[in-house]
Amino acid sequence: MNVDLSTAKWFKSTRSAGGSECVEIAFLDGGMVGVRDSKNPTGPALVFTPTEWDAFATGVAEGEFDRP
Repeated sequence: MNVDLSTAKWFKSTRSAGGSECVEIAFLDGGMVGVRDSKNPTGPALVFTPTEWDAFATGVAEGEFDRP
C-alpha cells in the first residue's frame, strides 16, 4: 500500500503528558490512519485501514492488550 503522508497532520494523544516517548496519529484520506514514532518524525510510519484501526481501538478500550 502506497500512501502519501506529506500533508498528514500528526498529533499526540492528550494523555501523553507532553513526554517525548509517544506515538503520533494522523487521520488520512479514505479513513486510513497513520501511526509513527514521535522521536523519529521522518522515519517510517504504519498505515492502517479503517477496519484495522477500529479493531485495534476496540481492543484497547476493552483491555485486550492489558498485561496480566
